Amino acid sequence: MGARYLLVLFLVLLVLGCEVQGAHVPQQDEATSSTLLGQVQESLYGYWGTAKSAAQGLYEKSYLNGMDEKIRDMYSKSTAAVSTYTGIFTDQLLSILKGEQ
Repeated sequence: MGARYLLVLFLVLLVLGCEVQGAHVPQQDEATSSTLLGQVQESLYGYWGTAKSAAQGLYEKSYLNGMDEKIRDMYSKSTAAVSTYTGIFTDQLLSILKGEQ
């Protein structure tokens, strides 16, 4: 899952870093193209900041101590169960692959 995010990030940076020029469009000077790239970056940073502050505001508005403790407890119990069943599955898979001796 982390590889997908890295791939998407790489592609976005590649698209933002490249200049796409058509055959019929005259070449622009570098000052104009760099300001356009700067404007795009500023607008993206602005959108990111707005989304981040909105998410943080929702989190702070919906934060409950009792619910937080319940979620932490459920997480610890579920990870313990998953690790137990993963161990059982691994043992079964190894015994199937190894065969009877």
